[in-house]
Amino acid sequence: MSKTKKKQKVSRISKFEKLLITLAIILGVTAPVSIVFSKATLSQINFEVEQKKKEIERQEKNNASLAMTIDELASLTKIQEVAQEAGLSYNNANIKVVQDK
Repeated sequence: MSKTKKKQKVSRISKFEKLLITLAIILGVTAPVSIVFSKATLSQINFEVEQKKKEIERQEKNNASLAMTIDELASLTKIQEVAQEAGLSYNNANIKVVQDK
């Protein structure tokens, strides 16, 4: 009987394959991290948008309240009241209507 030597195949990984494996590992690690980071950033931005919407709504209510106050102060009765307090009298004959064309 003869002894046969078994040749062992040594599989060497080329530099290109090493590079591909390294890139795959890096991609496999960074992709989930970047997805979580982007979702957290999006969540934070949505929270800030909702805060700004509430702030805008509050300011719009304040503006409406101030507009009502202006209308009250510009009313004829208020003008007559202020005129009387200042010692002025209301004379309808002295009022002239000016129209813009």
